[in-house]
Amino acid sequence: MTPAEDFSATPPFVVHSPVRPRVPFVFNSPHSGSHYPPRFLAMARLDRHAIRRSEDCYVDELFAGVTRLGAPLLAANFPRAYLDVNREALELDPRMFVGALPPHANTRSPRVAGGLGTIPRLVGEGQEIYPRKMAVAEAMGRIDAFYRPYHRMLERLVERTHARFGVAVLVDCHSMPASVRIGESGLRPDFIVGDRFGTSCSGALTEHAIGALAAMGYTVAHNKPYAGGHITERYGRPAKGFHALQIEINRGLYLDESTLARTGGFAALAEDLTRFATAITQLPPEHLEALPLAAE
Repeated sequence: MTPAEDFSATPPFVVHSPVRPRVPFVFNSPHSGSHYPPRFLAMARLDRHAIRRSEDCYVDELFAGVTRLGAPLLAANFPRAYLDVNREALELDPRMFVGALPPHANTRSPRVAGGLGTIPRLVGEGQEIYPRKMAVAEAMGRIDAFYRPYHRMLERLVERTHARFGVAVLVDCHSMPASVRIGESGLRPDFIVGDRFGTSCSGALTEHAIGALAAMGYTVAHNKPYAGGHITERYGRPAKGFHALQIEINRGLYLDESTLARTGGFAALAEDLTRFATAITQLPPEHLEALPLAAE
C-alpha cells in the first residue's frame, strides 16, 4: 500500500461549511485527526493508545458551533503523528530516513531538532514513533497526498473569505497538555492566545480574543509558550487584510489525559467556545482592515 491508500475509505480532511458565509472568519483544526491507518500503526513501535499522545483530541468537536455562526471549519482526519501540516512542507529530520531528502528541505529547524517535523519522530513525552528508518519515498508520499492538498484547501477558504468580505481571519485551533505552566509563577493557563508577537493579526483582534475568554472566567496567557506555528505565520498578513490567530486550550478543561476520554467539562467548554467565537466574529470590521504590522 501507499500513503494515498491509507485514506482511501476515510477522507484525509473535511470542511464543515455553513449554510451561508456570514462572517470573515475561517476556523482550522489541523491536529485533531484520529484516523490511524493500519499500515501506519504497523510501522510504529507504539500501540494505538500511546501514539495518540500528541493528538489535539476533539478540538474539531469543541469548535463545531462556528458553522452556525456562518464560518467554515477545516479539520484533518489524519493524525499529527502521521503528518503535521503546522510545519513547512519539507521540515524533515534526515536521521529518520533511508535515502536523500530534497536539497531544499529544512533539516535544521528547532522543530526538527525537537523531533516534531512535518513527519514527526516523537509523540507526547518524547516517545519515539518508529523502530527503524523509513524510506524517503514514504515521507514524500504523505506530503504530496495530504499536506499539499490540505494547504490548498485552507488557502482556498481564506482567499474566498477575503474576496467576499474584504478581510479574512484564520483561527487556528489547538490543545495543550494540562501540565503546561508559565514561567517562574507556575501559572497554569486555561488558554494561550498566539499572534506571533503581534505580527500575524491586528492587536485589536488579539485583545478582543483575550478579553472574551477572560470575561468568561478563564485564565489566558499571550504568546508564551505558544506564539503560533507555521500556519499562523504563513497565513497571517495583516498588512494585506489577512489575520491569523492561534488558540491553545488546556486539555485538563475537557479531557482525561490518561484515558483520552471526555470529561464532564466537555459540553460546557464547547458552549463557551461558541460564545467565544461569537464574540470575536462580532469585532467591528474597521479593526480587521489592512493594517501595518505591529512592532514586536
